[in-house]
Amino acid sequence: MSMAPGAGGGRRGWVIAGVAVVVAGVLAFHRAVPNWPGRAGSLLESFLPWVGVLVVVLLIGALVRRSAVALVALLLPVAVWVHLFGGLLLPAAAGDGPGLVVVQHNVSDENRDPAGTARALIEAGADLVALEELVAPQLAVYEKVLAPDYPHHVVRGTVGLWSKYPISGGRLVDIKPPDIEEGWSRGVRAVVHSPYGEVAAYVAHLPSVRVGAGGLASERRDESAALLGRAIAADGVETVILLGDLNGAVEDRGLSPLTSRLNVAERGFALSFPASFPLARIDQVMARSATVGHIRTLPATGSDHLPVAARVVLPDRR
Repeated sequence: MSMAPGAGGGRRGWVIAGVAVVVAGVLAFHRAVPNWPGRAGSLLESFLPWVGVLVVVLLIGALVRRSAVALVALLLPVAVWVHLFGGLLLPAAAGDGPGLVVVQHNVSDENRDPAGTARALIEAGADLVALEELVAPQLAVYEKVLAPDYPHHVVRGTVGLWSKYPISGGRLVDIKPPDIEEGWSRGVRAVVHSPYGEVAAYVAHLPSVRVGAGGLASERRDESAALLGRAIAADGVETVILLGDLNGAVEDRGLSPLTSRLNVAERGFALSFPASFPLARIDQVMARSATVGHIRTLPATGSDHLPVAARVVLPDRR
């Protein structure tokens, strides 16, 4: 098969090559994309892995045009994408050292089957379970169903932590942006007394973001992330695990007050929202002085989010 197209095909091949170079640049230097207007940078970073779909489209175009120069140029965005996200495609690494299995789930305040949701989470066999959007009367159902497997729990506002191990010092973490009315409570912190030492566990539900004609409305989310980041930075317990619906992907610069301080998952995409067709992982597991291994989604429940589970490898202080 000849790869030498006609003049028109050649010009189109160069166009595809040019677009491929631009795509590679956007992937590699996404932090340089300005966040104004409409928080364009954060919006791009929220769906950054999906830029790979555009690379596939360009590849099809290059093959149709039989353009060698376009195919060579496409090696650039492919290489950048693999560098950024290829590791997430690798299988789970063997767990070295002591660890805790954790589950994070926004159960939805409109969940019509809280008992079924709780039973599904129990099946994951986690040591810690973090839940958000806990409202009455569903909260009482979660407490009842989870109690036999998780005898220790703490709830503040609409977020809670369930643990197989004793916990202490449960308290509210104030992550409320200044312009939100009083009574908004979406952060809790407690110390888990695990067999491997004390772990400060945080559960948080950051404010929602919206995508509209003006771009990404994430100001409140960003303010809340900054407050949470400062609280974690000041925590005297060395090992910290953060579980929560953070309403943002780890690539999103709006979560940098957290991602700059905490480790994120090394394996797995675990796209968690929306449950019907997951586009992004906004349900996160992060850690300090610990490693978050493979993160995965669990089967759908009655929520519009998918649960995510991960193993967090801890330093052994026994």
